[in-house]
Amino acid sequence: MIEQSISWVYPLPRDGGGRRCWTSIWFARRLAVVVAVAQQTNLEYMLVLDVDRLVWSFRKTAGLPTPGEPHGGWEDPNTELRGHFVGHYLSATALMWASTHNNAVKEKMNAVVSALAACQNKIGTGYLSAFPDELFDLLEHVQPVWSPYYTIHKHDQKHLLLAHLFDKPCFLGILAVKADDIGGFHANTHLAHVIGAQRRYEVTGDPLYRDMTTFFMDILNSSHTYATGGTSRGEFWTDPKRLATSLSTETEESCATYNMLKIARNLFRWTKDIKYADYYERALTNGVLGIQRGKDPGAMIYTLPLCHGCSKGKSLHGWGTKYESFVCCQGTGLESFSKLGDSIYFEEEGKAPGLYIIQYISSTVDWKSGKILINQAVKPVVSWDSRLQVTITISLKEKGASQSSTINLRIPNWAPANGVKATLNGQGLPQPTPGKFLSVTRQWNSGDKITLELPLRLRTEAIKDERSKFASIQAILYGPYLLAGMTRKDWKIKTGKSKFLSDWITPIPAAYHSNLISLSHGSGKSALLLTNLVQHISMESFPSPGTDKSLRTTFRLVLKDSATGSLKCFAPKDAIGKLVMLEPINFPGMVVAHQGTNRNLIVAAPDNNNSVFHLVAGLNGKPGTVSLESGSQKGCFVYYGVTGGKYSAVRTIKLQCQSAGAPPDAGFKEAVSFVLNNGTSSYHPISFVAKGTNRNFLLTPFYNFIDESYTPYFNITV
Repeated sequence: MIEQSISWVYPLPRDGGGRRCWTSIWFARRLAVVVAVAQQTNLEYMLVLDVDRLVWSFRKTAGLPTPGEPHGGWEDPNTELRGHFVGHYLSATALMWASTHNNAVKEKMNAVVSALAACQNKIGTGYLSAFPDELFDLLEHVQPVWSPYYTIHKHDQKHLLLAHLFDKPCFLGILAVKADDIGGFHANTHLAHVIGAQRRYEVTGDPLYRDMTTFFMDILNSSHTYATGGTSRGEFWTDPKRLATSLSTETEESCATYNMLKIARNLFRWTKDIKYADYYERALTNGVLGIQRGKDPGAMIYTLPLCHGCSKGKSLHGWGTKYESFVCCQGTGLESFSKLGDSIYFEEEGKAPGLYIIQYISSTVDWKSGKILINQAVKPVVSWDSRLQVTITISLKEKGASQSSTINLRIPNWAPANGVKATLNGQGLPQPTPGKFLSVTRQWNSGDKITLELPLRLRTEAIKDERSKFASIQAILYGPYLLAGMTRKDWKIKTGKSKFLSDWITPIPAAYHSNLISLSHGSGKSALLLTNLVQHISMESFPSPGTDKSLRTTFRLVLKDSATGSLKCFAPKDAIGKLVMLEPINFPGMVVAHQGTNRNLIVAAPDNNNSVFHLVAGLNGKPGTVSLESGSQKGCFVYYGVTGGKYSAVRTIKLQCQSAGAPPDAGFKEAVSFVLNNGTSSYHPISFVAKGTNRNFLLTPFYNFIDESYTPYFNITV
């Protein structure tokens, strides 16, 4: 976990209507592991960027020397949107410093500000941009130009008249009359209009803008959002409740999710309505955490593909790069991963202070108004224990300094009506109701503990499409987590007469995690791994993590109990000398099988003959190697050989028998010996198996995918 600074309060003035505003306590001291890793990866990217390269076009515009080389992509000196990323970078560095108090990021921030100040002073008019002001002249004369106002900050009160020029009645007017007619509008452009309308409500108190933005969020969630919480296809909204035919590689622009979180956050501050906190959780978990390419700094995605057989890297823009992309979603992503703790805690002003905990992420917060320190510990969620368990521990900042205050815990709408449990210092609290807050008021003492247990249930959620022929397209969720299936094509599930999801979706047991192996042959650069290639067994080179190849080369070692015929799990080293099966990690329920001697191995349903092997120490006698002898044909082993010429070599895996009456030669011994390795992939702690029509699917959280193929929606029929 990353240690963070004592949290601070993000101040907001009273709004134009005189109503007391909510404040958000930002940046808890510690963040949960998944969130902390994402934040650290983002920090590493921010620190690797060079200041001279970031401000190159600003200096060029100001007529100052330009040391270094400019960046590429949208920051290229010939791109009219150049400079936009620097604005995101400044916001992100400020947010990251507030999150971490990292001195290196503070120095970067100060260096950029100093360089920009020098540019502004050199120009002498107050103008500051990476492009000359002639671009605004082009816009005023309705000439082709790429969004100069996009890169200019415009929130000063004196610019209210200018803001009205951006009202765009053709869009805000639709919201004012409460019509769901936003299809065809560019999503991210108009999300900014909604955020501007929210800000105008806070500044002026005009209820029209509050009502418009509230209606907008209602129609978006009812008609235009995917199971991730994201929205748009190819950057535009489609007609309402027509999402089934919009699933593609270009669904869900990441910038749009970034802005949707802002809108939801504001609506929660105004209303305390849990539906907005639930949305924030959904979009943050499924629509933000997954846009980073693992621990690869700077690699963020423009659009998040949602089709079946999709892969995040296989879209129009693919993954961003460190120095040659700088697209809009890389800039907003930089901000998103710098403020991951900004909406965990909110406080309500008043004589008796109140704290609202709306996101369950392990963290520590200094609640200054309540005069206490709060530690939130969330037990890591797993599939074999269907509970989200939270413990809130109180510490006094000063002896005897406590005062009466209220802690409010969100009970999400995804929780079942029965089964939610809460205690205070071991004593049961009234049964909480989903969709409401559990409020605990007292004068707190050091050591006070609140525990909350939220049952995590599996559920399906139909895609937002009112056409009956698409009613079978559904997502599978586990509490707030969207589960995607590992598949390159198939997405069909037939439930039959099953009444419960547990009849066709089962958790991966904890014991399975230690049973994953890979089998390699050879050494060094020539080493190859046993692989499941379209349900035929072959050999291929070592994979990169988070790829289809890493899945294809990973198998679960299953012990076959010859006495009872039951399947049991063992640690790999304990299986030597026993009968085993090999189950491909991404084809649960199927196993490696032979088709007789001198024929290629395949992946098929298990049986007691062709899919059972005797795992023995490697016949080549080398340490760490194993051989697989057929359980039904003694003396016949899984054999690796290369056939064909230099340009047509085929890496075949077959069952080969040693010559009758003669000991195996050295070549045979080597060909049937494989190095026993750990799996090149692994199960996520939240993993399930779903029974499909033609095959079973391994389900894991959508955010966990990197470059593997997946489907976030299934075609589920009875």
